[in-house]
Amino acid sequence: MTWSQQLMKVNNKQAILETILKRAPISRADISQHLGLTKGTVSSLVNELLEANLCIESGPGESSGGRRPVLLLFQEKAGYSIGIDLGVNYMLGILTDFNGDIIGEISRNTNNANYQETFDRMKEMIQSLIKTAPESHYGVVGIGIGIPGIVNNKGEILLAPNLGWKNVDLKKDMEEEFGLPVIIENEANAGAYGEKKFGAGKGHEHLVYVSAGMGIGVGIILQNELYRGANGFSGEMGHMIIDVHGKPCKCGSKGCWELYASEKALIERASSLFQLEETTLESLVDQASHNEGIRDLFKEIGQYLGIGISNISNTFNPQQIIIGNRLAMAKDWLRDSILKVVESHALQFNQEKLHISFSDLSSYSPSLGVSAHVIENFLKTNLNHIN
Repeated sequence: MTWSQQLMKVNNKQAILETILKRAPISRADISQHLGLTKGTVSSLVNELLEANLCIESGPGESSGGRRPVLLLFQEKAGYSIGIDLGVNYMLGILTDFNGDIIGEISRNTNNANYQETFDRMKEMIQSLIKTAPESHYGVVGIGIGIPGIVNNKGEILLAPNLGWKNVDLKKDMEEEFGLPVIIENEANAGAYGEKKFGAGKGHEHLVYVSAGMGIGVGIILQNELYRGANGFSGEMGHMIIDVHGKPCKCGSKGCWELYASEKALIERASSLFQLEETTLESLVDQASHNEGIRDLFKEIGQYLGIGISNISNTFNPQQIIIGNRLAMAKDWLRDSILKVVESHALQFNQEKLHISFSDLSSYSPSLGVSAHVIENFLKTNLNHIN
């Protein structure tokens, strides 16, 4: 078989698997009609997918005059993937099947630990998730990790200022530890991908995900594809300057957006304004209903979020902007001030079809996003090796 024939076969097999995944239960004849492939080609490639345990046959469907067709389903239990969302003050790990359904999860609160301590905690979390994976044909096929920092196209972490990391090769260290493929992704990119596949962004081709936690990152989906930039550094809009004479930032600049609109900014302002027994995002959300001063503080943070979102709207003209990560739990206290600022600052043309929402997936967007990347990478690689 020539190289071009092999490539065509792999592409057809990929198209058939995607069709089964999206349209199941579906017959071989319907796949043939949908993709414009001959019935013989579809039947041959489906048989290879069945042998690879990537799809299964279910009971017969309704007849249109002849024999009742055998229906095909995607085999989502053929294997599992691990997705880790590493935040500044938390770590969330999930185990998903090939369909993205969460089978198990572990969450931990973390402090400003050094790289080795964080690595050891993450290793322990991954080991626990692997142990919980049900028996399957492929087992755990890989690990995805979302990081709040600058990650290049090789998966190397060049800078994670809020973690205090610089030039860290977490991918290499994890692959040596577990002997599994590891994908390292910017946390906001992972969140955008998670929302696109499983959450609020499923119906939009152009969307921007704003990850508002201790820092701020942005993930950009253009024409249904994650935009990473030339070197993988796109989306660092938490370091967009909104006050040229403003506060100094760990990135080396001044007046960055995340210094005014993040969870960290909220907590620092609350600590300076109020005498509270506990100053956490959760406690502030709980107290906002009966404390006008805290409501005003959320309004202030929302206004700063609105300024950055207005700039995003004017720059990318997206259909949707999704606000996720931990600040999304304060959506009831942030929404109105965000929308008012966007209404008064974003170009009217960009607002006409713009939908601003909060994450459907709560804190799971990044971990689901990196887990999905792992699964897609495994399926693509596996299809290349099915004869």
